[in-house]
Amino acid sequence: MEFERRSAPYLQTQAKVSAVMQQVLLALVPAAIAHVWFFGPGFIFNLLVAALFCAIGEAVMIRLRGRDPNEALADFSILVTAALLAFCLPSLTPWWVTASGALFASVVAKHLYGGLGFNIFNPAMAGYIVILVAFPVEMSVWVAPRIGDIDYQHLSILQTLAYTVSGSLPDSLTVDAISRATPLDSMKSGLGGLRTVEEIRGGPLMGDFGGRGWEWIGNFIGLGGLWLFFRKVIRWQIPLGVMIGLLLPATVMYMVSQSTHPSPLFHWFSGASILCAFFIATDPVSAATSPKGRLIYGIGIGFLIYAIRTWGSYADGVAFAVLLMNMAVPLIDRLTRPRIVGHERAE
Repeated sequence: MEFERRSAPYLQTQAKVSAVMQQVLLALVPAAIAHVWFFGPGFIFNLLVAALFCAIGEAVMIRLRGRDPNEALADFSILVTAALLAFCLPSLTPWWVTASGALFASVVAKHLYGGLGFNIFNPAMAGYIVILVAFPVEMSVWVAPRIGDIDYQHLSILQTLAYTVSGSLPDSLTVDAISRATPLDSMKSGLGGLRTVEEIRGGPLMGDFGGRGWEWIGNFIGLGGLWLFFRKVIRWQIPLGVMIGLLLPATVMYMVSQSTHPSPLFHWFSGASILCAFFIATDPVSAATSPKGRLIYGIGIGFLIYAIRTWGSYADGVAFAVLLMNMAVPLIDRLTRPRIVGHERAE
């Protein structure tokens, strides 16, 4: 009788990278629909450009490494990078700005470190930081939500496409006529101008907690994140850690002075906080790996988001927080290695 022999590991996982990435993309669909509903079709154009240039960068780098590009593109990981980048961009972003971020994310942040499984930085956040620094004007053209009682000039689909392709507006319109400050920008500039939180939140763009429209997108992102959790695509430590790291200092400062510090829920429902907690920080390659390490990693990201928003130069700070904690991952993993069975501590 012949016995089948197998080498370790003996437990085989049934999850493939492509299947996991497809679930992540599926979880983002409701939030993407809400984004288009409230802020127009610019998101679709950004997503298409980001996906195209991410795929081009990935294919070229894979070909240079002597591999079949179709095999790498089939895992859908580069499309997740493109989707996360698109969610972070203003609806009116010229194609060359999006393309620059997508190429940097795929070529430099991902493949110069060895490709999927070897990159130490979150590719989408690395690409976003590059264009945020290189194209500050283009990255400030945020539109107001499509809500009836807000007096605002909305662009048609063709006008949005024309701006995406050429970066120019119809002769009758200016950038100031079509753009508005985000809730985080309004809060930061208002507090810098010695206005109170209550006065700032009296503006027409503010909702119950964060910005109007943005709250609904955040709700759908949160639902998608919970779906990934129940599907066991992500684990609870990093989302919980981001919440603790962000909401704990926000609560303390809010209790100290409600007139100069916005509420914790404003921080949670504004900017990319929820997207970061469930989709960005949970990147399995660039995040910490041990259970305790993931919790520490998430808390660090949340605290840095709050610190940058409160005392830094940028209104949000999610991308900077993620990349800074990416650099700390090797140390976190080393200090939080689980104890080896039969040993008092890991060597």
